[in-house]
Amino acid sequence: MTVRQILKSKPNHDILTIKPSASVADAAKILSENRIGALIVSADGASLDGMISERDIVRELGKRGVECLKDPVSALMTAKVITAAPNDVTVQALQKMTDGRFRHLPVLEEGKTIGVISIGDVVAYRIAEVERENQDLTEMIVGHG
Repeated sequence: MTVRQILKSKPNHDILTIKPSASVADAAKILSENRIGALIVSADGASLDGMISERDIVRELGKRGVECLKDPVSALMTAKVITAAPNDVTVQALQKMTDGRFRHLPVLEEGKTIGVISIGDVVAYRIAEVERENQDLTEMIVGHG
């Protein structure tokens, strides 16, 4: 099972981005409206300049209060982003998320962002895969019984 397979299984393939100069309040609004946990930060809509997540915003709200909502996204974003490749196996992706203690992983191919997977995407895909394997085994046993 690869990261590419997970991307293909996702119902929505849109990659939502926000400019580094946009306000944190704008980022929070996009996250809320789209019911997602992280955004790609990109000056041109294609590059990967960073990521901003719900956790980044909540952490800063806890420290400084609502004043942080006026800050530019670039002030709160993670600039050094860990990424996955489409051919990475899902165990590698899970390991990166676990080691880095984050829940969203951009997927790059030839330097371009082609998607974002979440830990929830990986778990859902793995559960579906186990169910398929179980069904196949059941059919094999019943068919030979």
